[in-house]
Amino acid sequence: MSRLCEICAVSEHKYRCKTCRLLYCSVVCYKKHQEQPCEPPPPPPEDASKPGGVAEGQQQKKIILFSTVDTVPAEKLELLGQSEHLKNLLYNPHLRRLLTEVDNARDGMNAVKVAMMEPLFVEFADECLRLVEPSEEEPERLDDLVFTNLQHRR
Repeated sequence: MSRLCEICAVSEHKYRCKTCRLLYCSVVCYKKHQEQPCEPPPPPPEDASKPGGVAEGQQQKKIILFSTVDTVPAEKLELLGQSEHLKNLLYNPHLRRLLTEVDNARDGMNAVKVAMMEPLFVEFADECLRLVEPSEEEPERLDDLVFTNLQHRR
């Protein structure tokens, strides 16, 4: 089931262009092909009915290759995109500039320390953490603590 050279259409192909995947048979055909710049072929369209396909209107989920104890689950990260408070904060060009500086910094930890001196950045970070790591229980009331302490004295 061999195919012919796509340049000369005479000989059987032996090679394939690494860039555009065009089939050719010889150095002469290759040089003729190289006279014009070639481009990679467009990726085949994804079919939602196939495994790995994405239905219309849905985004493909990113796979986390190296998760750690600090890795935030994708479901919780989606909460950040749905937060109106975060969206309103991100309208501020100063905050966007701070985030860009942190993102582009060679020493990320030091950049975060510097950014944390800005109240606007602190507000942004606190809101992100509030959404991603909500407190699991309400803070205890002071009279509950006093009552518990009195019980332990007896």
